Amino acid sequence: MALSRRDALRGSLAAVLAASSGCARTPVSGSSATKVAVLGTIHKQHERSQAYSLKVLTKAVERFAPDTILTEIPPDRIGEALRSYRETGKVTEQRTLAFPEYTKTIIPWAEENGVELVGCAAWTRELADARREALTRIENDPTRAEQWAEHEAARSELSRKLRGRGDNPLFIHSERYDAIIKAGQTPYEQHFDADLGEGGWSAINAAHIALMKQALDERSGKGVRVLITFGAWHKYKILGALGLRDNIEVQEAAALFR
Repeated sequence: MALSRRDALRGSLAAVLAASSGCARTPVSGSSATKVAVLGTIHKQHERSQAYSLKVLTKAVERFAPDTILTEIPPDRIGEALRSYRETGKVTEQRTLAFPEYTKTIIPWAEENGVELVGCAAWTRELADARREALTRIENDPTRAEQWAEHEAARSELSRKLRGRGDNPLFIHSERYDAIIKAGQTPYEQHFDADLGEGGWSAINAAHIALMKQALDERSGKGVRVLITFGAWHKYKILGALGLRDNIEVQEAAALFR
């Protein structure tokens, strides 16, 4: 019997993962654990990068061959994003338009291949506006000058360490990248979380992850393949949360680019 396109892609991925780990893995079909990979995206930079172009992103998604994709689109927006694409062939939902990885790659690919998309972004316009206003107040508060300087210095060091390789998908999907992002975000998280409330780095990531947890719980024990696609800066938070679960098998995303 001939293999389907998705079965062939999955077989190819299993071979790549086994080779990259240096040991044999249990066949995907032999386990009821949810297989999960976290794909860090670079948003509009995908359209400018050759190393991590939308075409490269598409190939990585195809290689993983997911049943479900958890997206950085709010749950109350994804229905409209899909409806507009199905009716017109273009995504017109305003929040989703900020992400070419969805409008030009993931949504068309998922629709063509019958893959489920789930909204897992906790952002709202009100949260974004409140965060912007709070950060402006902090930046202009002379009593917070030392904290703001520490935050800016950490961000500058982050940018320096990413320079020249911030769009390299193999580097993005590495522990080194996650460590750089975590260090760069630490002063921001420590000094400003209380001011930013639900829009703070700790709180918003916890809210994103809560939506992912719900989606994963609903699919637990079915042996499905779930791809999480979120901005790469969120990746270390997501992977840390996934490491606390015992009913999933986290697969190395870097293998999708080798």
